[in-house]
Amino acid sequence: MCEDHTGIGRRAVFVTGAAAALTLGSVSFASAADRDGGQETRTVRGTLPPGAPDFVYVPLDVPAGVREIKVAYSYDRPPVPAGTTGNALDIGIFDDRGTELGGRGFRGWSGGARTEFFIRADEATPGYIPGPVREGTWHIALGPYTVAPQGLSYEITITLTYGEPGEAARPVYPPDRARGRGRAWYRGDCHLHSWYSDGRRTPAEIGALARAAGLDFINSSEHNTHAAHAHWSDVAGDDLLVMLGEEVTTRNGHVVALGTDPGTFVDWRYRARDNRFGRFARQIRRAGGLVVPAHPHATCVGCNWKFGFGEADAVEVWNGPYTPDDEVALADWDSMLVASVRDGRDWIPAMGSSDAHRDPDPVGRPQTVVLADDLTRRAIQEGIRAGRSYVAESAKVELSFRASGARGEHAGIGERLRVDRDTPVTVRLEVTGAPRCTVRFVTDQGVLHTSAPLPVSGSGVVEWRTTPSYAAYVRAELRHEAATGPVPGALAAFTNPIFLGRAAG
Repeated sequence: MCEDHTGIGRRAVFVTGAAAALTLGSVSFASAADRDGGQETRTVRGTLPPGAPDFVYVPLDVPAGVREIKVAYSYDRPPVPAGTTGNALDIGIFDDRGTELGGRGFRGWSGGARTEFFIRADEATPGYIPGPVREGTWHIALGPYTVAPQGLSYEITITLTYGEPGEAARPVYPPDRARGRGRAWYRGDCHLHSWYSDGRRTPAEIGALARAAGLDFINSSEHNTHAAHAHWSDVAGDDLLVMLGEEVTTRNGHVVALGTDPGTFVDWRYRARDNRFGRFARQIRRAGGLVVPAHPHATCVGCNWKFGFGEADAVEVWNGPYTPDDEVALADWDSMLVASVRDGRDWIPAMGSSDAHRDPDPVGRPQTVVLADDLTRRAIQEGIRAGRSYVAESAKVELSFRASGARGEHAGIGERLRVDRDTPVTVRLEVTGAPRCTVRFVTDQGVLHTSAPLPVSGSGVVEWRTTPSYAAYVRAELRHEAATGPVPGALAAFTNPIFLGRAAG
């Protein structure tokens, strides 16, 4: 049986408290008494016009006695003029608990990474949540990411398999701690993707790469799903802390929910104009996580961060291989530091992560190095939130960064050296693993000191003297040799700031 929804462009659009959405007519299946055989299939076709709502829901009236639901879909990709976006259609599903914002009925999302999925009590396609297929109205969620000028024609095939459900497996989650070294510097990568969203690696493969990269902790951050949470317990170990989270992928930017409680799902179906982000930022914190806007100046459609930084616990300044996008993000973050000094308000620490998806994406390049009391979820989060961290392109780069006063006062990364305005301060950076890199000390006035290139050995010490009246904060950058002229080279590492003086920053 086939149902045609071609005319949906003329149907009413309604607002669900978030981005505009459209609900189509229901797709029905036989009742229990009318079933003949073990499976039933329905096919739905339709066309979405340019300017279609962010989400289109296809209701499914699921009868009792269903063991498995399977969905396959396809859509056309017509040629488009240069500079014009083509068709891209995401997909997911909500169960009988509904599509209300907040996700009570959420059962999975694969975006555009898969052309089909299934859900049973005992198993589901990666990205989807196993569990019973209950009687009631389910909703296939379509997300027209971009629509070509010709429109987007799609076909969805839904197959129900009847029978006794399998036995649901009880999820097992990784522990909140690993065997640490007490108060020490721990290396981590908090933005990674496996095959539970649009990555191509298994959790086990990511764990092996993380260990090879010298990491102590990682964070699971799949796009718009928590389906991976129950699949990391075998990867974690005494030598690797696995935290759980999500990359909340909205149409106005992405945010990493870092280290949430197991099983936490964070909805993404809103735009900045809907004024809903604060609600979900608070949900992330209630679930024990940190709110970290990701790649805020990325140029991909929907990737640029539009929600502001009032809810951020940290910001991902360096994402994957260092690019001009990261250079803009670094400059923007530095401007935020200046504003925090000027206005006497809290500052937002910076992070770096790989955003690795598949080969040859390197895990742990870059990585955030955190001073924490132990290798636990809470201790790592406290170090990140306090800004006691630096970002390095690999485990080869190690540094120590301190500021000292004339009477023995001292402060490290993320701390404040509380001395009078005109007190001489010595800033000292010790580096290993950065051959031929240049050290720059950056303040609220800009770059005030640039060193000669470090030796080929990669080790060296750079000192600089200043006062709090001259520099309200100092942070360090290690940069590779520039290819041409005065253009700064790509980052090898950078630190969060040390604040100077007695005023709150």
